[in-house]
Amino acid sequence: MQGGKRVKLIDKNNFVPTVCVIYTILSVSKIALEAVMQGKYGDDQRNLMTILLFSCMGTLILSQHYRLSRLPLLLVAVLQYVVLAAAVVLVIWVSGHFIDIHPNGYRDMLCSFTIPYVIAALAYYGALYMEVRKADRLLQQMKEEKSDEDHE
Repeated sequence: MQGGKRVKLIDKNNFVPTVCVIYTILSVSKIALEAVMQGKYGDDQRNLMTILLFSCMGTLILSQHYRLSRLPLLLVAVLQYVVLAAAVVLVIWVSGHFIDIHPNGYRDMLCSFTIPYVIAALAYYGALYMEVRKADRLLQQMKEEKSDEDHE
């Protein structure tokens, strides 16, 4: 510690993401241990791992929005959803070769996936919009300060 300052690895800005990462690691570890030690890998564990898989896929797809930045945002959002929905259908189809899929399984899974994805996408793009506005304001402020300096 230099000058009485304390270094904090966990603070108010990263507390929730840190809890989420720890929870995920613990949950996946528990599922893996149950599968290995008890030979237990049932529907609950499969569902939790499917949620993790879809969460990773959704996060990956949302994080790639900048690659399509030349397209209108609505088109980007629709394309992202179509890619993810196709991936969900593919996962269900592949799973159907190993486990029985309920006759409404495709519809149910797409509904179960769509609702949280839409909420997450709205939150993500809302936060992105706010960050862009903040950056624009800072840029405008810097331009005004530079202009004031040039006039002095």
